[in-house]
Amino acid sequence: MARNRIASGVVMVPCVLLGSAFLSRAFWADAASGNRSLALTIGGLLLSAGLLALVFQSGSTGSETETDESDQS
Repeated sequence: MARNRIASGVVMVPCVLLGSAFLSRAFWADAASGNRSLALTIGGLLLSAGLLALVFQSGSTGSETETDESDQS
């Protein structure tokens, strides 16, 4: 079964955006010093999940097989 590029994009975009938001919050917020390790962990996991979805999406281009309708004799 072929991978759906739209579904991979739906997973990729929010993960990358939220991961970036958590990482930026961990790096540039002075008030979040107590939760910095949690923000780094969540941001890293979300960003890596989004980038993995991008890798799997680009690696599956052209892998669909089409049925040959001329062999119906």
